[in-house]
Amino acid sequence: MTDAQETAAHLRTTTGGGPPDAEVPSDGQPTPIPLLEPREGIPPVVADADALARVVAAFAAGTGPVAVDAERASGYRYGQRAYLVQLRREGAGSALVDPVGCPDLSALGEALSGTEWILHAATQDLPCLREIGMVPTSLFDTELAGRLAGFPRVGLGAMVESVLGYALEKGHSAVDWSTRPLPEPWLRYAALDVELLVDLRDALEKELDRQGKLEWARQEFDAIASAPPAPPRKDPWRRTSGMHKVRRRRQMAVVRELWESRDRIAQRRDVSPGKVLGDAAIVEAALALPANVHALSSLPGYGQRMGRRQLDQWMAAVDRAKALPENELPQPGASPSGPPPPRSWADKDPVAAARLSAARAAVSALAERLNLPQENLITPDTVRRLCWEPPKRLDPDTVAQALAAHGARPWQIEQVTPVLVTALAATA
Repeated sequence: MTDAQETAAHLRTTTGGGPPDAEVPSDGQPTPIPLLEPREGIPPVVADADALARVVAAFAAGTGPVAVDAERASGYRYGQRAYLVQLRREGAGSALVDPVGCPDLSALGEALSGTEWILHAATQDLPCLREIGMVPTSLFDTELAGRLAGFPRVGLGAMVESVLGYALEKGHSAVDWSTRPLPEPWLRYAALDVELLVDLRDALEKELDRQGKLEWARQEFDAIASAPPAPPRKDPWRRTSGMHKVRRRRQMAVVRELWESRDRIAQRRDVSPGKVLGDAAIVEAALALPANVHALSSLPGYGQRMGRRQLDQWMAAVDRAKALPENELPQPGASPSGPPPPRSWADKDPVAAARLSAARAAVSALAERLNLPQENLITPDTVRRLCWEPPKRLDPDTVAQALAAHGARPWQIEQVTPVLVTALAATA
């Protein structure tokens, strides 16, 4: 039995999380019970001010933590806005709120201020929740808790199944949630996503406490809740898939012009940019620098389905890039702050490369002993920065200070400082 299986078995037997009528086959693993319907049925969709006011009052009067989830329309619509918000709290039941009909949910956010929010993969949902006025002051992330507890599969369905013994429906995670009206099977799926989050949170809290990791989790949750919004990306066009093939500045200018044209069109039409023009097509045009519409139409991504008007607008973007003077062409991507890519360390600084190799091995061994992913024990970027520019004096205090300066949490510093001091000293 693996560590995760032992953890799951322990949770089911000690927390009462598993369904009472789960069958236990000969291999000792209970057969999960399908969860087909919310306890109180599918709640009505809240899409007007009066209904929202009733939900705000109900959830303000509820007790205990609140389970929160959001559904987006990634791949269908422009941006990452929320198209459905699901909540559940003791004493209030479940609610499905439509942010299209109720675009300002700040009153709901204020009603839940000071309440612990339970989310699964919180960093994915917090940006779209913040846009509609919902910002938690404290949270519990069940995905991150699963990682720290050593579960190899931390998707919501996998966690509910292994910890609580129920099987959630998985069929509607990637649908177009901007569809109106939302079909009943989708609403059932959405309501079930928060149905057991409180139970999952309670079981994982007990398990983290048993493993001596509960304080670690609390520090991680506090860091997520207090993190400021991410700043806008600089030159987002540089993240075009396949950009590594584009070497010349004139070609980079074509990528930039096509990307920005596509973005304006996608925003105006409120569709995913990839539905307007694919990244691969942008890179093809940049590499080919077509002379005219005919040449452009022969490239992959600009074929027969594309109308003349569309071809003309993309060709105009290419022509604008081709007409730019040299001093307005984009420069090659500036090196990010911090150390260079590790693959170049052996040539640039062999001693630093040796430090990094030793540090990575030490962190990997420690993560295995602690039964959690390396990236949750300490971020790879933090290890790279420490190894590229280590303190002049290597001792626990200076290494701990360097880790703290790079954003490591106290529990991480406590765990990794001894092994990193040993690894760095061995290669000094």
